[in-house]
Amino acid sequence: MNAQHVIRTEALVAGYGGATIVDGIDLDIPTGRISVIVGANACGKSTLLKTISRLLPARAGAVLLDGKRIEDIPTKELARTLGLLPQQPVSPEGIVVAELVGRGRHPHQKLFRSWTTDDDRAVTEALAATGILDLADRAVDELSGGQRQRVWIAMALAQETDILLLDEPTTFLDVSHQVEVLDLLADLNAARGTTIVMVLHDINMAARYADHLFALRGGRLIASGAPADIVDAELVREIFDLDSLVITDPVSHTPLVLPRGRHHVAAAG
Repeated sequence: MNAQHVIRTEALVAGYGGATIVDGIDLDIPTGRISVIVGANACGKSTLLKTISRLLPARAGAVLLDGKRIEDIPTKELARTLGLLPQQPVSPEGIVVAELVGRGRHPHQKLFRSWTTDDDRAVTEALAATGILDLADRAVDELSGGQRQRVWIAMALAQETDILLLDEPTTFLDVSHQVEVLDLLADLNAARGTTIVMVLHDINMAARYADHLFALRGGRLIASGAPADIVDAELVREIFDLDSLVITDPVSHTPLVLPRGRHHVAAAG
């Protein structure tokens, strides 16, 4: 079981240039659980995740890790606690899979310390967990989009952090691989107690895998809680401007959002 680090935000404000994208958000992220940030395009999901990870500086408010402002934590110390998979990572040209995954071990390396058997173990386990052990010697730029995404997830797993932030980890994956990746993250959470925070566009996948949801609209937090407690037709309308029917998923017993498109409403009438 991992150490139970606590991460939260207080009145967090962030953005780019002259634009404020995240405006006064307070999050208490459940420790050792899976949280998912949901909302429409351009509502601030990725900006919020980048600010929590310190990839983007806060304009006001604070991100706190174990009560300490995140900008005051030394970079390598932070990287041993908090890992980030950004939305569109770029790999160095010509790098092979095992080498890229191995870069996840950098926070654990000390000056002049050579590669260890523990590093080998972490990389092998990460490759196996993501189903890409047979790709270890392949060049990353030769892989499909879905394969590359699994390589990046493997690198994040090899980092072996107590907190893992993932921005759209199912990007480029078909539905079967989406389920595989989300199952993998759920297994990681169950086995290691890793605190996982994800951005997902698919509210049904979010409701299936999240212990806790944070729903954003226009850069503000409008709802927070367990999927069964907050996902209803009113919330879907508020965050997506979409009419829907929300029922219980017969497979996962979580909320299932059925959109009402214009043609479906006409047909029902």
